[in-house]
Amino acid sequence: MQFTHLHGKTYFIRTFGCQMNMHDSERVSGLLDSCGCLEVAGPEDADIVIFMTCCVREAADTRLYGQCSSCKSLPPAPSGRRVVAVGGCIAQRDGSGLLTNLDNVDVIFGTHSIAHVAELIDAAFDDGEHHVRCEETDSEAATTMPWHRAEQYRAWVPIMTGCNNFCSYCIVPYVRGREKSRAFEEIVDEVTGLVRTGVREITLLGQNVNSYGRDLFGSPRFADLLRAVGETGIERIFFTSSHPKDLLPETIDAMADVPAVMPQLHLAVQSGSSRILKLMNRKYTREQYLDLIDRIRDRIPGIALSTDIIVGFPGETEEDFEQTLSLAERVGYAQAFTFIYSKRAGTPAAEIVDDTPRDVILDRFNRLVHVIEDSAYAFNQHDLHTTVSVLVEGSSKKDPSMLLGKSPKNQTVHAPIPDGYSIDALIGKIVDVSVDRARTWYLSGDVVSDPR
Repeated sequence: MQFTHLHGKTYFIRTFGCQMNMHDSERVSGLLDSCGCLEVAGPEDADIVIFMTCCVREAADTRLYGQCSSCKSLPPAPSGRRVVAVGGCIAQRDGSGLLTNLDNVDVIFGTHSIAHVAELIDAAFDDGEHHVRCEETDSEAATTMPWHRAEQYRAWVPIMTGCNNFCSYCIVPYVRGREKSRAFEEIVDEVTGLVRTGVREITLLGQNVNSYGRDLFGSPRFADLLRAVGETGIERIFFTSSHPKDLLPETIDAMADVPAVMPQLHLAVQSGSSRILKLMNRKYTREQYLDLIDRIRDRIPGIALSTDIIVGFPGETEEDFEQTLSLAERVGYAQAFTFIYSKRAGTPAAEIVDDTPRDVILDRFNRLVHVIEDSAYAFNQHDLHTTVSVLVEGSSKKDPSMLLGKSPKNQTVHAPIPDGYSIDALIGKIVDVSVDRARTWYLSGDVVSDPR
């Protein structure tokens, strides 16, 4: 299909939120590229400005409103007409209702409608009207679209969309829909193709990857998928998100057995209190989570564990919070994403009355951050005076003479760029770094191998 108003137009995409949104943005970018559009570095140079949104926390709404409104003060678009589009979860949730607060938005497309972005934007250029598409389901999947990857050596690979868990605080099932797994062979074929093009690292994506295949086969087959993907020749496999209640023993075995699966696992706990976990509808207890951690570490010693924790869930008491602190201390996370509870209209938790003072919640949050910083520092000490393999991502923003990359445990690693090499020649290569410094959020040392 030809979109006559798009050829030669410039575009800019700003992405908020999770890795699934990042992948969706790469698909939108690929689609616009295929229509003859050109990506630019900022909205001021763009004929098309697209915001790919997240609605997990209230701050995302505020940021979207601010950045959309700021488009009004941009200099004129290169073509003389600028189309502003909003996609992703806020678009799916609010639909045309967004136009009430954002009168300069021309196009709104939901999470199931990104394959239609080009036709919507083309129509907006053609008639100057608002164009909204927020279907509950759509026959054209994002994975069928062209793909403009941010990095040639790394790729996101969605294996499923949607979520069936309905955690009481979470809006995701309402905007991403029910769980829908991609065909097993389609995923393996995609990774095989990525390997042929030089991709070395993939991240398998899903709202709950451990449920992969339940809708297709009657029971989850994520362990089988890990083994099959591991046979494609891909060098590094990460995956997210992983729900504790569905992490089966066979998946832990596959993680241990497949060399390409990196020794890193993001396993969101959300709270250390069984009482709060029940209110959250997480479907596991504190004791079950800790037993799972022990079983994982028994099969994969030294694994880097990361998590998500919500502070200030409605009704959380000091005792509940102290159980969260003690769980974090017991697990010893390498990294944690900590959040203050954000009420989301339409979720069961939003109906729970809570009178906990804000300063109490902030104090708890800061206490938790200190525990996580201590555990991250302690975890990184295990790699001091060892040699780690590092996939080079670029140079340090603070010091261009230093390369920056990631270890198999997803740690950030810094090292001086070796003599005789430019950073451009090293991006996407793997080097060995002898670690002589281990800090809370990074390792550093010297490159002790040729790039490969």
